Amino acid sequence: MIQGIGASAGVAIGKAFVLPNWEWSLPDTQVNAVDLAKEFERLYEGIRTSKDEIEFIKREFREIVGPEESSIFDAHLAILDDPVFMSEIRGIIERQYKAAEVAVKEAIDHFVAMFDLLDDEYMKERAVDIKDVGNRLLKHLLGAPEVILPSDTQPYILVAKELSPSQLAHLNPAYVLGIVTMMGGKTSHSSIMARALGIPLVAGLENKLENPIQTGDMLVLDGETGAVQLHPDETTVMKFASMRDKQHKKREQLEQLATVEAITKDGVALRLVGNISSVKELNLAQKYGAEGVGLFRTEFLYMDRNTFPTEEEQFEVYKLVAEKVGSSTVVIRTLDIGGDKHLDYFQLPEEQNPFLGYRAIRISLDRKDMFKTQLTAIVRASAYGNVKMMFPMISSVDEVQAAKAMLDEVKEELEQRGIPFNRDMPVGIMIEVPAAVMIADLLAEEVDFFSIGTNDLVQYVLAVDRMNEQIAHMYHPYHPAVLRMIRMTVEAARNAGIDVSVCGEMAADERSLPLWLELGISELSMSPQALLRVKHRALNTVASDARRVAVACFRNRTSSETEEQLGAFSQRSGATLGASGESKEKTS
Repeated sequence: MIQGIGASAGVAIGKAFVLPNWEWSLPDTQVNAVDLAKEFERLYEGIRTSKDEIEFIKREFREIVGPEESSIFDAHLAILDDPVFMSEIRGIIERQYKAAEVAVKEAIDHFVAMFDLLDDEYMKERAVDIKDVGNRLLKHLLGAPEVILPSDTQPYILVAKELSPSQLAHLNPAYVLGIVTMMGGKTSHSSIMARALGIPLVAGLENKLENPIQTGDMLVLDGETGAVQLHPDETTVMKFASMRDKQHKKREQLEQLATVEAITKDGVALRLVGNISSVKELNLAQKYGAEGVGLFRTEFLYMDRNTFPTEEEQFEVYKLVAEKVGSSTVVIRTLDIGGDKHLDYFQLPEEQNPFLGYRAIRISLDRKDMFKTQLTAIVRASAYGNVKMMFPMISSVDEVQAAKAMLDEVKEELEQRGIPFNRDMPVGIMIEVPAAVMIADLLAEEVDFFSIGTNDLVQYVLAVDRMNEQIAHMYHPYHPAVLRMIRMTVEAARNAGIDVSVCGEMAADERSLPLWLELGISELSMSPQALLRVKHRALNTVASDARRVAVACFRNRTSSETEEQLGAFSQRSGATLGASGESKEKTS
Protein backbone atom coordinates (compact mmCIF):
# COMPACT_ATOMS: atom_id res chain seq x y z
CA MET A 1 0.00 0.00 0.00
CA ILE A 2 1.34 3.44 -0.97
CA GLN A 3 0.64 6.32 1.41
CA GLY A 4 -0.19 9.66 -0.14
CA ILE A 5 -2.18 12.68 1.02
CA GLY A 6 -5.93 12.23 1.28
CA ALA A 7 -7.24 15.37 -0.44
CA SER A 8 -10.85 14.48 -1.35
CA ALA A 9 -12.73 11.72 0.47
CA GLY A 10 -14.18 8.64 -1.20
CA VAL A 11 -13.13 5.22 -2.49
CA ALA A 12 -12.31 4.50 -6.13
CA ILE A 13 -11.54 1.21 -7.93
CA GLY A 14 -10.65 1.06 -11.59
CA LYS A 15 -8.10 1.22 -14.37
CA ALA A 16 -5.71 4.14 -14.64
CA PHE A 17 -5.54 6.66 -17.43
CA VAL A 18 -2.25 8.56 -17.24
CA LEU A 19 -2.59 12.12 -18.44
CA PRO A 20 0.32 13.04 -20.73
CA ASN A 21 2.54 15.90 -19.60
CA TRP A 22 2.43 19.14 -21.55
CA GLU A 23 5.02 18.88 -24.32
CA TRP A 24 5.52 21.62 -26.88
CA SER A 25 7.64 21.88 -30.00
CA LEU A 26 8.87 25.47 -29.97
CA PRO A 27 10.69 27.39 -32.74
CA ASP A 28 14.39 28.01 -32.10
CA THR A 29 14.85 30.83 -34.62
CA GLN A 30 14.90 34.50 -33.69
CA VAL A 31 12.30 36.97 -34.88
CA ASN A 32 13.27 39.83 -37.20
CA ALA A 33 13.05 43.28 -35.66
CA VAL A 34 10.40 44.24 -38.23
CA ASP A 35 8.23 41.33 -37.09
CA LEU A 36 8.20 42.27 -33.39
CA ALA A 37 4.87 44.07 -33.75
CA LYS A 38 3.38 40.91 -35.23
CA GLU A 39 4.60 38.84 -32.25
CA PHE A 40 3.06 41.30 -29.82
CA GLU A 41 -0.23 41.15 -31.72
CA ARG A 42 -0.11 37.34 -31.59
CA LEU A 43 0.56 37.52 -27.83
CA TYR A 44 -2.34 39.91 -27.16
CA GLU A 45 -4.71 37.85 -29.31
CA GLY A 46 -3.67 34.72 -27.39
CA ILE A 47 -4.33 36.52 -24.09
CA ARG A 48 -7.78 37.65 -25.26
CA THR A 49 -8.69 34.12 -26.41
CA SER A 50 -7.36 32.60 -23.18
CA LYS A 51 -9.42 35.02 -21.08
CA ASP A 52 -12.58 34.22 -23.03
CA GLU A 53 -11.95 30.50 -22.56
CA ILE A 54 -11.31 30.85 -18.81
CA GLU A 55 -14.49 32.92 -18.41
CA PHE A 56 -16.45 30.19 -20.22
CA ILE A 57 -14.97 27.46 -18.00
CA LYS A 58 -15.72 29.53 -14.91
CA ARG A 59 -19.38 29.95 -15.91
CA GLU A 60 -19.77 26.25 -16.70
CA PHE A 61 -18.11 25.16 -13.46
CA ARG A 62 -20.16 27.60 -11.38
CA GLU A 63 -23.35 25.90 -12.57
CA ILE A 64 -22.09 22.67 -11.00
CA VAL A 65 -20.48 23.75 -7.71
CA GLY A 66 -21.41 27.40 -7.13
CA PRO A 67 -19.44 30.65 -7.25
CA GLU A 68 -17.04 30.09 -4.34
CA GLU A 69 -15.23 27.13 -5.89
CA SER A 70 -15.49 28.53 -9.40
CA SER A 71 -13.80 31.73 -8.21
CA ILE A 72 -10.57 29.71 -8.43
CA PHE A 73 -10.52 30.83 -12.06
CA ASP A 74 -10.42 34.47 -10.97
CA ALA A 75 -6.81 33.78 -9.97
CA HIS A 76 -6.13 32.55 -13.51
CA LEU A 77 -7.62 35.69 -15.03
CA ALA A 78 -5.54 37.77 -12.63
CA ILE A 79 -2.34 36.10 -13.87
CA LEU A 80 -3.11 37.18 -17.44
CA ASP A 81 -3.46 40.75 -16.14
CA ASP A 82 -0.45 40.56 -13.83
CA PRO A 83 1.98 43.34 -14.89
CA VAL A 84 5.08 41.46 -13.64
CA PHE A 85 4.25 38.24 -15.53
CA MET A 86 3.29 40.10 -18.70
CA SER A 87 6.33 42.39 -18.47
CA GLU A 88 8.57 39.33 -18.32
CA ILE A 89 7.03 37.96 -21.52
CA ARG A 90 7.18 41.28 -23.39
CA GLY A 91 10.77 41.83 -22.28
CA ILE A 92 11.89 38.47 -23.70
CA ILE A 93 10.22 39.24 -27.04
CA GLU A 94 11.55 42.78 -27.24
CA ARG A 95 15.11 42.29 -25.96
CA GLN A 96 15.87 38.79 -27.20
CA TYR A 97 13.82 38.81 -30.42
CA LYS A 98 12.09 35.55 -29.54
CA ALA A 99 8.72 34.28 -30.75
CA ALA A 100 5.73 34.90 -28.47
CA GLU A 101 5.35 31.21 -27.56
CA VAL A 102 9.04 30.92 -26.64
CA ALA A 103 8.77 34.02 -24.44
CA VAL A 104 5.69 32.61 -22.69
CA LYS A 105 7.42 29.27 -22.05
CA GLU A 106 10.53 30.95 -20.64
CA ALA A 107 8.42 33.22 -18.42
CA ILE A 108 6.50 30.20 -17.09
CA ASP A 109 9.73 28.36 -16.33
CA HIS A 110 11.19 31.43 -14.62
CA PHE A 111 8.27 32.01 -12.24
CA VAL A 112 7.70 28.33 -11.51
CA ALA A 113 11.37 27.90 -10.62
CA MET A 114 11.16 30.96 -8.39
CA PHE A 115 8.11 29.60 -6.55
CA ASP A 116 9.69 26.17 -6.18
CA LEU A 117 12.63 27.74 -4.32
CA LEU A 118 10.29 29.12 -1.65
CA ASP A 119 9.96 27.07 1.52
CA ASP A 120 6.19 27.38 1.39
CA GLU A 121 4.00 24.54 0.13
CA TYR A 122 1.08 26.87 -0.48
CA MET A 123 3.16 29.07 -2.82
CA LYS A 124 4.59 26.02 -4.57
CA GLU A 125 1.07 24.86 -5.34
CA ARG A 126 0.26 28.28 -6.77
CA ALA A 127 2.96 27.58 -9.35
CA VAL A 128 0.48 25.09 -10.82
CA ASP A 129 -1.80 28.03 -11.62
CA ILE A 130 1.04 29.81 -13.43
CA LYS A 131 1.68 26.70 -15.52
CA ASP A 132 -2.01 26.19 -16.17
CA VAL A 133 -2.51 29.72 -17.48
CA GLY A 134 0.79 29.70 -19.39
CA ASN A 135 0.03 26.40 -21.06
CA ARG A 136 -3.39 27.62 -22.09
CA LEU A 137 -1.76 30.65 -23.68
CA LEU A 138 0.84 28.42 -25.36
CA LYS A 139 -1.90 26.19 -26.71
CA HIS A 140 -3.52 29.13 -28.48
CA LEU A 141 -0.23 30.54 -29.77
CA LEU A 142 0.73 27.13 -31.22
CA GLY A 143 -2.76 26.09 -32.32
CA ALA A 144 -2.33 22.86 -30.34
CA PRO A 145 -5.33 20.59 -29.60
CA GLU A 146 -6.56 19.67 -26.11
CA VAL A 147 -5.33 16.40 -24.61
CA ILE A 148 -7.95 13.77 -25.45
CA LEU A 149 -9.33 11.98 -22.39
CA PRO A 150 -10.84 8.48 -22.48
CA SER A 151 -14.33 7.97 -23.85
CA ASP A 152 -17.15 8.67 -21.41
CA THR A 153 -18.29 5.08 -21.86
CA GLN A 154 -15.27 3.76 -19.91
CA PRO A 155 -14.88 5.08 -16.33
CA TYR A 156 -11.29 5.49 -15.18
CA ILE A 157 -8.98 6.75 -12.42
CA LEU A 158 -7.10 9.75 -13.72
CA VAL A 159 -3.37 9.83 -12.96
CA ALA A 160 -1.24 12.93 -13.50
CA LYS A 161 1.95 14.48 -12.24
CA GLU A 162 -0.12 17.50 -11.35
CA LEU A 163 -3.63 18.40 -12.41
CA SER A 164 -4.56 21.94 -13.28
CA PRO A 165 -7.97 23.42 -12.45
CA SER A 166 -8.62 23.88 -16.19
CA GLN A 167 -8.02 20.19 -16.86
CA LEU A 168 -10.24 19.17 -13.97
CA ALA A 169 -13.02 21.48 -15.13
CA HIS A 170 -13.14 19.64 -18.47
CA LEU A 171 -13.68 16.23 -16.86
CA ASN A 172 -17.04 14.52 -16.66
CA PRO A 173 -17.43 13.66 -12.94
CA ALA A 174 -19.80 10.81 -13.81
CA TYR A 175 -16.96 8.91 -15.50
CA VAL A 176 -13.96 9.90 -13.39
CA LEU A 177 -13.86 7.33 -10.59
CA GLY A 178 -10.98 9.01 -8.79
CA ILE A 179 -7.79 11.01 -9.21
CA VAL A 180 -4.16 10.38 -8.27
CA THR A 181 -1.55 13.14 -8.55
CA MET A 182 2.17 12.98 -7.90
CA MET A 183 2.34 16.59 -6.72
CA GLY A 184 -0.01 18.82 -4.69
CA GLY A 185 -1.80 18.57 -1.39
CA LYS A 186 -5.06 19.41 0.38
CA THR A 187 -4.87 23.14 -0.34
CA SER A 188 -4.23 22.91 -4.08
CA HIS A 189 -6.96 24.37 -6.28
CA SER A 190 -7.48 20.99 -7.91
CA SER A 191 -8.09 19.38 -4.52
CA ILE A 192 -10.63 22.05 -3.64
CA MET A 193 -12.41 21.48 -6.95
CA ALA A 194 -12.32 17.68 -6.57
CA ARG A 195 -14.00 17.98 -3.17
CA ALA A 196 -16.65 20.25 -4.67
CA LEU A 197 -17.30 17.70 -7.44
CA GLY A 198 -17.26 14.74 -5.03
CA ILE A 199 -14.36 13.00 -6.80
CA PRO A 200 -11.95 11.00 -4.55
CA LEU A 201 -8.41 12.34 -4.84
CA VAL A 202 -5.05 11.26 -3.42
CA ALA A 203 -2.10 13.63 -3.90
CA GLY A 204 1.61 13.68 -3.10
CA LEU A 205 2.78 10.32 -4.52
CA GLU A 206 6.00 11.76 -5.94
CA ASN A 207 9.00 9.53 -5.09
CA LYS A 208 6.75 6.99 -3.38
CA LEU A 209 6.27 4.66 -6.36
CA GLU A 210 8.79 1.94 -7.19
CA ASN A 211 7.44 1.81 -10.75
CA PRO A 212 5.43 4.52 -12.53
CA ILE A 213 1.71 3.97 -13.02
CA GLN A 214 0.83 3.10 -16.62
CA THR A 215 -2.44 3.58 -18.47
CA GLY A 216 -4.53 0.45 -17.95
CA ASP A 217 -3.01 -0.45 -14.56
CA MET A 218 -5.53 -1.47 -11.91
CA LEU A 219 -5.75 0.90 -8.91
CA VAL A 220 -7.66 1.28 -5.67
CA LEU A 221 -7.57 4.45 -3.60
CA ASP A 222 -9.05 5.92 -0.45
CA GLY A 223 -9.29 9.70 -0.74
CA GLU A 224 -9.81 10.11 3.01
CA THR A 225 -6.75 8.24 4.29
CA GLY A 226 -4.55 8.81 1.22
CA ALA A 227 -3.97 5.06 0.66
CA VAL A 228 -3.32 3.84 -2.90
CA GLN A 229 -2.70 0.27 -4.07
CA LEU A 230 -1.22 -0.44 -7.49
CA HIS A 231 -2.06 -3.89 -8.96
CA PRO A 232 -4.25 -4.87 -5.97
CA ASP A 233 -5.02 -8.53 -5.32
CA GLU A 234 -8.59 -9.79 -5.22
CA THR A 235 -8.82 -9.51 -1.43
CA THR A 236 -7.82 -5.84 -1.51
CA VAL A 237 -10.26 -5.07 -4.31
CA MET A 238 -13.07 -6.72 -2.36
CA LYS A 239 -12.16 -4.76 0.78
CA PHE A 240 -12.23 -1.42 -1.05
CA ALA A 241 -15.39 -2.38 -2.92
CA SER A 242 -17.09 -3.06 0.39
CA MET A 243 -16.03 0.37 1.69
CA ARG A 244 -17.28 2.05 -1.49
CA ASP A 245 -20.61 0.23 -1.44
CA LYS A 246 -21.19 1.17 2.19
CA GLN A 247 -20.55 4.81 1.36
CA HIS A 248 -22.99 4.70 -1.55
CA LYS A 249 -25.63 2.92 0.54
CA LYS A 250 -25.29 5.39 3.37
CA ARG A 251 -25.69 8.28 0.94
CA GLU A 252 -28.86 6.75 -0.50
CA GLN A 253 -30.30 6.07 2.95
CA LEU A 254 -29.49 9.56 4.17
CA GLU A 255 -31.53 11.00 1.31
CA GLN A 256 -34.58 9.24 2.75
CA LEU A 257 -34.32 11.53 5.80
CA ALA A 258 -35.00 14.67 3.73
CA THR A 259 -38.61 14.96 4.92
CA VAL A 260 -37.91 13.92 8.53
CA GLU A 261 -37.76 16.67 11.17
CA ALA A 262 -34.44 17.15 12.97
CA ILE A 263 -35.45 16.25 16.53
CA THR A 264 -33.20 14.63 19.13
CA LYS A 265 -34.27 11.43 20.86
CA ASP A 266 -35.46 13.38 23.88
CA GLY A 267 -37.48 15.86 21.84
CA VAL A 268 -35.22 18.87 21.22
CA ALA A 269 -35.98 20.33 17.79
CA LEU A 270 -33.31 21.83 15.52
CA ARG A 271 -33.84 23.96 12.46
CA LEU A 272 -31.39 23.10 9.69
CA VAL A 273 -31.18 25.68 6.92
CA GLY A 274 -29.03 26.02 3.81
CA ASN A 275 -26.21 28.27 2.67
CA ILE A 276 -26.80 29.07 -0.99
CA SER A 277 -25.27 31.17 -3.75
CA SER A 278 -27.83 30.58 -6.50
CA VAL A 279 -31.32 29.32 -7.25
CA LYS A 280 -29.77 26.01 -8.34
CA GLU A 281 -28.22 25.58 -4.88
CA LEU A 282 -31.57 26.44 -3.31
CA ASN A 283 -33.15 23.58 -5.25
CA LEU A 284 -30.48 21.23 -3.90
CA ALA A 285 -30.94 22.48 -0.33
CA GLN A 286 -34.70 21.94 -0.55
CA LYS A 287 -34.13 18.46 -1.98
CA TYR A 288 -32.10 17.64 1.13
CA GLY A 289 -34.73 18.99 3.51
CA ALA A 290 -33.53 22.52 4.32
CA GLU A 291 -36.12 24.42 6.35
CA GLY A 292 -35.17 27.71 4.79
CA VAL A 293 -32.09 29.70 3.80
CA GLY A 294 -29.75 30.82 6.55
CA LEU A 295 -27.32 32.55 4.21
CA PHE A 296 -27.95 33.73 0.67
CA ARG A 297 -24.57 34.88 -0.65
CA THR A 298 -25.43 37.61 -3.12
CA GLU A 299 -21.93 37.80 -4.63
CA PHE A 300 -22.85 35.49 -7.51
CA LEU A 301 -25.17 38.16 -8.93
CA TYR A 302 -22.19 40.45 -9.34
CA MET A 303 -19.84 37.93 -10.95
CA ASP A 304 -19.28 36.97 -14.59
CA ARG A 305 -20.53 40.27 -15.94
CA ASN A 306 -19.13 43.63 -17.00
CA THR A 307 -21.16 45.99 -14.80
CA PHE A 308 -22.90 46.02 -11.43
CA PRO A 309 -26.35 44.37 -11.55
CA THR A 310 -29.27 46.76 -11.65
CA GLU A 311 -31.91 47.08 -8.96
CA GLU A 312 -34.41 45.25 -11.16
CA GLU A 313 -32.03 42.37 -11.94
CA GLN A 314 -31.33 41.83 -8.25
CA PHE A 315 -34.96 42.22 -7.24
CA GLU A 316 -36.10 39.50 -9.63
CA VAL A 317 -33.64 36.99 -8.15
CA TYR A 318 -34.34 37.88 -4.51
CA LYS A 319 -38.07 37.73 -5.19
CA LEU A 320 -37.75 34.30 -6.85
CA VAL A 321 -35.81 32.89 -3.90
CA ALA A 322 -38.28 34.37 -1.39
CA GLU A 323 -41.23 32.86 -3.26
CA LYS A 324 -39.57 29.44 -3.61
CA VAL A 325 -38.79 29.33 0.12
CA GLY A 326 -42.43 30.18 0.89
CA SER A 327 -43.28 30.64 4.56
CA SER A 328 -39.75 29.66 5.62
CA THR A 329 -37.09 32.29 6.20
CA VAL A 330 -34.47 33.46 3.71
CA VAL A 331 -31.58 35.51 5.10
CA ILE A 332 -30.05 37.68 2.37
CA ARG A 333 -26.52 38.87 3.10
CA THR A 334 -25.43 42.10 1.46
CA LEU A 335 -22.45 42.07 -0.89
CA ASP A 336 -19.34 40.48 0.60
CA ILE A 337 -16.45 41.03 -1.81
CA GLY A 338 -12.79 41.70 -1.16
CA GLY A 339 -10.31 39.31 0.42
CA ASP A 340 -10.27 36.45 -2.08
CA LYS A 341 -13.44 37.53 -3.94
CA HIS A 342 -13.05 40.04 -6.76
CA LEU A 343 -15.11 41.56 -9.56
CA ASP A 344 -13.54 42.06 -12.99
CA TYR A 345 -15.15 45.48 -13.44
CA PHE A 346 -14.53 46.83 -9.91
CA GLN A 347 -10.87 47.54 -9.29
CA LEU A 348 -9.89 46.89 -5.69
CA PRO A 349 -6.70 48.44 -4.34
CA GLU A 350 -3.52 46.38 -4.03
CA GLU A 351 -3.27 45.41 -0.36
CA GLN A 352 -0.67 43.59 1.71
CA ASN A 353 -3.41 42.00 3.83
CA PRO A 354 -6.64 41.95 1.77
CA PHE A 355 -8.50 39.85 4.34
CA LEU A 356 -7.93 42.69 6.81
CA GLY A 357 -8.58 45.38 4.26
CA TYR A 358 -11.15 46.96 1.98
CA ARG A 359 -13.96 44.42 1.89
CA ALA A 360 -17.59 43.52 2.74
CA ILE A 361 -19.51 46.20 4.67
CA ARG A 362 -16.51 48.55 4.38
CA ILE A 363 -16.92 48.65 0.60
CA SER A 364 -20.71 48.98 0.82
CA LEU A 365 -20.55 51.97 3.17
CA ASP A 366 -17.90 53.56 0.94
CA ARG A 367 -19.79 52.91 -2.31
CA LYS A 368 -23.20 54.14 -1.17
CA ASP A 369 -24.66 54.19 -4.69
CA MET A 370 -23.96 50.48 -5.15
CA PHE A 371 -25.10 49.66 -1.60
CA LYS A 372 -28.35 51.61 -1.95
CA THR A 373 -29.22 49.74 -5.13
CA GLN A 374 -28.83 46.39 -3.40
CA LEU A 375 -30.72 47.47 -0.27
CA THR A 376 -33.63 48.66 -2.42
CA ALA A 377 -33.82 45.33 -4.27
CA ILE A 378 -33.77 43.34 -1.02
CA VAL A 379 -36.39 45.50 0.68
CA ARG A 380 -38.68 45.22 -2.35
CA ALA A 381 -38.32 41.42 -2.26
CA SER A 382 -39.43 41.40 1.39
CA ALA A 383 -43.01 41.85 0.17
CA TYR A 384 -42.91 38.39 -1.42
CA GLY A 385 -41.73 36.17 1.42
CA ASN A 386 -40.18 35.85 4.85
CA VAL A 387 -37.04 37.86 4.07
CA LYS A 388 -34.35 38.93 6.53
CA MET A 389 -31.36 41.13 5.72
CA MET A 390 -27.86 40.64 7.10
CA PHE A 391 -24.68 42.76 7.02
CA PRO A 392 -21.26 41.02 6.81
CA MET A 393 -18.00 41.63 8.68
CA ILE A 394 -19.34 44.10 11.22
CA SER A 395 -16.76 45.34 13.72
CA SER A 396 -18.40 48.43 15.24
CA VAL A 397 -21.72 49.96 16.26
CA ASP A 398 -20.98 52.86 13.90
CA GLU A 399 -21.06 50.50 10.90
CA VAL A 400 -24.41 49.04 11.91
CA GLN A 401 -25.94 52.47 12.49
CA ALA A 402 -24.64 53.77 9.16
CA ALA A 403 -26.02 50.74 7.30
CA LYS A 404 -29.38 51.05 9.05
CA ALA A 405 -29.53 54.76 8.24
CA MET A 406 -29.18 53.94 4.55
CA LEU A 407 -31.82 51.26 4.95
CA ASP A 408 -34.21 53.84 6.44
CA GLU A 409 -33.56 56.11 3.44
CA VAL A 410 -34.44 53.28 1.08
CA LYS A 411 -37.67 52.50 2.96
CA GLU A 412 -38.69 56.16 2.90
CA GLU A 413 -38.11 56.38 -0.86
CA LEU A 414 -40.09 53.19 -1.48
CA GLU A 415 -42.93 54.61 0.60
CA GLN A 416 -42.95 57.69 -1.59
CA ARG A 417 -42.93 55.53 -4.73
CA GLY A 418 -45.84 53.50 -3.41
CA ILE A 419 -43.89 50.22 -3.67
CA PRO A 420 -44.90 47.55 -1.13
CA PHE A 421 -42.40 46.03 1.32
CA ASN A 422 -42.27 44.52 4.79
CA ARG A 423 -41.78 47.46 7.17
CA ASP A 424 -40.80 45.05 9.94
CA MET A 425 -38.21 43.09 7.95
CA PRO A 426 -35.68 41.77 10.51
CA VAL A 427 -32.12 43.07 10.19
CA GLY A 428 -29.11 41.18 11.51
CA ILE A 429 -25.33 40.97 11.33
CA MET A 430 -22.67 38.32 10.96
CA ILE A 431 -20.36 37.89 13.95
CA GLU A 432 -17.05 37.11 12.23
CA VAL A 433 -14.35 39.17 13.91
CA PRO A 434 -13.22 39.28 17.57
CA ALA A 435 -14.17 42.96 17.84
CA ALA A 436 -17.81 42.09 17.18
CA VAL A 437 -17.73 39.43 19.88
CA MET A 438 -16.28 41.80 22.46
CA ILE A 439 -19.08 44.35 21.84
CA ALA A 440 -21.80 41.79 21.10
CA ASP A 441 -23.93 43.25 23.92
CA LEU A 442 -23.82 46.67 22.25
CA LEU A 443 -24.46 45.27 18.77
CA ALA A 444 -27.40 43.24 20.05
CA GLU A 445 -29.16 46.49 20.94
CA GLU A 446 -28.98 47.53 17.29
CA VAL A 447 -30.19 44.43 15.42
CA ASP A 448 -32.78 41.66 15.42
CA PHE A 449 -30.48 38.64 15.12
CA PHE A 450 -26.90 37.37 15.00
CA SER A 451 -25.39 34.78 12.69
CA ILE A 452 -22.02 33.48 13.90
CA GLY A 453 -19.81 33.02 10.83
CA THR A 454 -17.51 30.31 12.18
CA ASN A 455 -15.16 30.07 9.17
CA ASP A 456 -13.91 33.64 9.44
CA LEU A 457 -14.27 33.82 13.22
CA VAL A 458 -11.88 30.89 13.73
CA GLN A 459 -9.45 32.37 11.21
CA TYR A 460 -9.42 35.81 12.81
CA VAL A 461 -9.38 34.61 16.42
CA LEU A 462 -6.40 32.32 15.81
CA ALA A 463 -4.68 34.46 13.14
CA VAL A 464 -4.44 31.34 10.95
CA ASP A 465 -5.03 31.17 7.20
CA ARG A 466 -6.53 27.69 6.81
CA MET A 467 -5.58 27.62 3.11
CA ASN A 468 -1.89 27.97 3.98
CA GLU A 469 -0.47 24.45 4.12
CA GLN A 470 2.36 25.62 6.38
CA ILE A 471 0.04 26.57 9.23
CA ALA A 472 -3.22 24.78 8.37
CA HIS A 473 -2.56 22.38 11.26
CA MET A 474 -3.04 25.36 13.61
CA TYR A 475 -6.59 26.00 12.40
CA HIS A 476 -8.54 24.55 15.36
CA PRO A 477 -12.30 25.26 15.48
CA TYR A 478 -12.40 23.75 18.98
CA HIS A 479 -9.67 26.00 20.37
CA PRO A 480 -10.78 27.25 23.84
CA ALA A 481 -10.58 30.86 22.59
CA VAL A 482 -13.00 30.10 19.76
CA LEU A 483 -15.46 28.33 22.05
CA ARG A 484 -15.34 31.20 24.52
CA MET A 485 -15.98 33.70 21.71
CA ILE A 486 -19.01 31.72 20.56
CA ARG A 487 -20.39 31.43 24.09
CA MET A 488 -19.93 35.18 24.72
CA THR A 489 -21.85 35.94 21.53
CA VAL A 490 -24.72 33.60 22.41
CA GLU A 491 -24.99 35.00 25.94
CA ALA A 492 -25.10 38.57 24.64
CA ALA A 493 -27.85 37.66 22.18
CA ARG A 494 -29.83 35.80 24.84
CA ASN A 495 -29.57 38.72 27.29
CA ALA A 496 -30.85 41.08 24.61
CA GLY A 497 -33.65 38.71 23.60
CA ILE A 498 -32.57 38.32 19.96
CA ASP A 499 -32.11 35.18 17.87
CA VAL A 500 -28.68 33.69 17.14
CA SER A 501 -27.71 31.00 14.63
CA VAL A 502 -24.45 29.34 13.66
CA CYS A 503 -23.17 29.30 10.08
CA GLY A 504 -20.21 27.66 8.38
CA GLU A 505 -18.09 24.55 8.74
CA MET A 506 -18.60 24.18 12.50
CA ALA A 507 -22.36 24.11 11.91
CA ALA A 508 -21.82 21.43 9.25
CA ASP A 509 -19.58 19.31 11.52
CA GLU A 510 -21.87 16.82 13.26
CA ARG A 511 -19.35 16.43 16.09
CA SER A 512 -20.19 20.01 17.16
CA LEU A 513 -23.84 19.20 17.88
CA PRO A 514 -23.37 18.89 21.70
CA LEU A 515 -21.99 22.44 21.78
CA TRP A 516 -25.06 23.89 20.10
CA LEU A 517 -27.43 21.91 22.31
CA GLU A 518 -25.67 23.15 25.46
CA LEU A 519 -25.70 26.76 24.22
CA GLY A 520 -29.36 26.55 23.26
CA ILE A 521 -28.76 27.27 19.58
CA SER A 522 -31.58 25.78 17.56
CA GLU A 523 -30.72 27.02 14.03
CA LEU A 524 -27.72 25.77 12.07
CA SER A 525 -26.91 27.02 8.57
CA MET A 526 -24.71 24.93 6.28
CA SER A 527 -23.98 23.81 2.73
CA PRO A 528 -26.73 21.64 1.21
CA GLN A 529 -24.40 18.59 1.13
CA ALA A 530 -24.07 18.64 4.95
CA LEU A 531 -27.77 18.87 5.84
CA LEU A 532 -28.57 15.15 5.93
CA ARG A 533 -25.44 14.18 7.86
CA VAL A 534 -26.19 16.68 10.61
CA LYS A 535 -29.85 15.65 10.67
CA HIS A 536 -28.87 12.00 10.99
CA ARG A 537 -26.64 12.87 13.94
CA ALA A 538 -29.42 14.88 15.62
CA LEU A 539 -31.93 12.03 15.25
CA ASN A 540 -29.54 9.71 17.07
CA THR A 541 -28.51 12.06 19.87
CA VAL A 542 -29.89 12.36 23.39
CA ALA A 543 -29.67 16.08 24.08
CA SER A 544 -29.23 15.69 27.85
CA ASP A 545 -26.24 13.39 27.32
CA ALA A 546 -24.78 15.74 24.71
CA ARG A 547 -25.03 18.73 27.04
CA ARG A 548 -23.01 16.95 29.73
CA VAL A 549 -20.23 16.36 27.21
CA ALA A 550 -20.36 19.99 26.06
CA VAL A 551 -20.06 21.31 29.62
CA ALA A 552 -16.75 19.44 29.92
CA CYS A 553 -15.63 20.76 26.52
CA PHE A 554 -16.13 24.37 27.57
CA ARG A 555 -13.82 23.73 30.53
CA ASN A 556 -11.01 22.20 28.48
CA ARG A 557 -7.61 23.84 28.18
CA THR A 558 -6.73 22.46 24.72
CA SER A 559 -8.54 21.85 21.44
CA SER A 560 -7.26 18.27 21.32
CA GLU A 561 -9.17 17.44 24.54
CA THR A 562 -12.39 18.78 23.04
CA GLU A 563 -11.88 16.98 19.73
CA GLU A 564 -11.29 13.73 21.59
CA GLN A 565 -14.38 14.11 23.78
CA LEU A 566 -16.68 15.15 20.92
CA GLY A 567 -15.31 12.37 18.73
CA ALA A 568 -15.86 9.77 21.44
CA PHE A 569 -19.42 10.98 22.02
CA SER A 570 -20.08 10.89 18.30
CA GLN A 571 -18.95 7.26 18.22
CA ARG A 572 -21.03 6.29 21.26
CA SER A 573 -24.17 7.89 19.92
CA GLY A 574 -23.55 6.69 16.35
CA ALA A 575 -26.29 4.99 14.41
CA THR A 576 -26.77 3.00 11.24
CA LEU A 577 -29.61 3.51 8.82
CA GLY A 578 -32.16 0.85 8.12
CA ALA A 579 -33.46 0.08 4.65
CA SER A 580 -36.40 2.39 5.21
CA GLY A 581 -34.11 5.27 6.05
CA GLU A 582 -35.09 5.23 9.72
CA SER A 583 -32.26 5.55 12.21
CA LYS A 584 -31.43 2.51 14.32
CA GLU A 585 -29.14 2.12 17.30
CA LYS A 586 -25.81 0.43 16.73
CA THR A 587 -25.49 -2.97 18.34
CA SER A 588 -22.24 -4.41 19.55
